[in-house]
Amino acid sequence: MHCLDCRMEGTANTAVGLCVTCGAAVCQDHVRIAAGSRRGPLLGPLNSQTRTVRCRQCGHG
Repeated sequence: MHCLDCRMEGTANTAVGLCVTCGAAVCQDHVRIAAGSRRGPLLGPLNSQTRTVRCRQCGHG
């Protein structure tokens, strides 16, 4: 899978993740990683650290 932002710029870089907000594929140059904490006991302990992948556009918010 290729990065959506790179594709729009005319290149084809391999995606490293998918934006949790819009679902766009993102490469290592366009990915935005946000740290957070889990609010409920899903798979880990309460208040465990998490990472959220976002694209360049959704990562500005």
